[in-house]
Amino acid sequence: MLNVQKVFAGARVRRIRHSKGLTQTGMAEGLGISPSYLNLIERNQRPLTAQLILKLVSVYKVDPDELQTDAGASLANLREVFSDPLLSGELPGESELLDFADAAPNAAAALIKLYRAYREQAGRLTDLSDMLSREGRTAAISSARLPVDEVREVFECRSNHFPALEEEAEAFHRLLASGGDLLGVLKAWFVREHGISVRVLPAATMPTWRRRYDRHSQRLFISERLSPADQLREIAIEASLIRMRAAIAIEIDALKLHSDEAKRLARFELGRYAAHALMMPYEPFLAAAEKSRYDISVLAARFQVSFEQAANRLTTLGREGAAGVPFFLLEVDAAGNRLRRAGAQGFPQSRFGGGCPKLAIHAAFAQPGQILTDAVAMPNGDAFLTIARTVDGPQAAYHERPRRTALLLGCEAVHKDRIIYGASFSGNPNMATLIGPACRVCERQGCLARAEPPLTRPLGLDEMVTGFSVYDFQ
Repeated sequence: MLNVQKVFAGARVRRIRHSKGLTQTGMAEGLGISPSYLNLIERNQRPLTAQLILKLVSVYKVDPDELQTDAGASLANLREVFSDPLLSGELPGESELLDFADAAPNAAAALIKLYRAYREQAGRLTDLSDMLSREGRTAAISSARLPVDEVREVFECRSNHFPALEEEAEAFHRLLASGGDLLGVLKAWFVREHGISVRVLPAATMPTWRRRYDRHSQRLFISERLSPADQLREIAIEASLIRMRAAIAIEIDALKLHSDEAKRLARFELGRYAAHALMMPYEPFLAAAEKSRYDISVLAARFQVSFEQAANRLTTLGREGAAGVPFFLLEVDAAGNRLRRAGAQGFPQSRFGGGCPKLAIHAAFAQPGQILTDAVAMPNGDAFLTIARTVDGPQAAYHERPRRTALLLGCEAVHKDRIIYGASFSGNPNMATLIGPACRVCERQGCLARAEPPLTRPLGLDEMVTGFSVYDFQ
């Protein structure tokens, strides 16, 4: 029985008309409607009723299913394509995507296939470039980098320590003389020095913002969805961007970024760095870290910050003559996307990688809020101590899925006696979890967790023998 629901199928009607070689006037006469009404149907300004569908079937021998095909699947895939940073600014809205999926389904499917092939090749080239860099060679393959990629690369490859910003933060902290109430003192400083009032607004008023500064009313708005520690950080970031404007500008110039957008992203990163330095001054924080043997939970309670903020601060303790344990940090989401990498000496991409599925950071999602410690060993024998834990984002509304990511804090195993998390490890290297930098560049045989074949070895498929990995190689 024909579905009597009205449908908008303008592009499909137009495609049928073109296939029959008809003008709008000619098709309108066959359907018993006016050309202007058919024009409205083809522009999706009028629905295609059940009576018109019956007319199309009887007059032009059209399959009814052709008029009611759902383009939802193609539309969802096209959203993925156009959410890529390279294309995200190309379409003003979703109506053009709907028209594209509706009017040219085969072309839409081809575009989706091409995009997925592009993403696959980009991932393979990235892993190949990393492998060559570990061998001291430079890849001959280069591609235009997006501003966010450029900023990430710059910050990941250098030490996560900015001496000038540390000095500025210490001077600012002394000026504030917070006495333990940094939030109250910062609010008073904003009013006294700049006439800016700070207000926490409800989620309905700030549905998509963490922080917003209104220059006209001289008010700084903070979302109530943030935890108290994150609210403090947002206020400290705004204060640092104002107070340390010149010092941050000098650091940005020194990074030698190539676009204004990259510089804006770097300014935010440095503002967050300065805020952490203000909330956790270097010398007191280092002293507390050494005394507590780098217990992150203790440090978070001592300085009234979050676990994530304290963990990030541990990667910045690289002051000459007063350095802490050289930690590095990796943050991923539940899908395995790498969101952030940093380190006191740069993130050890060539020695650690961070792309192995056996790392505890991935298991942390199954045990939210629990600290997982692990000793891991690379194929070349390098050993590391890792600490993993999930961290939650802003408070989610009832209809929203909460944001939860996982942090992995790591250091070389030689430092295990200096930190509390190393107390449970023996010196037996056979007890370590055997990992690799990433599946595409890892040559460990018989790995139960292998997700992809290595780029460096040919597959060794044998119909008579199969291994535990689906990607056996020679």
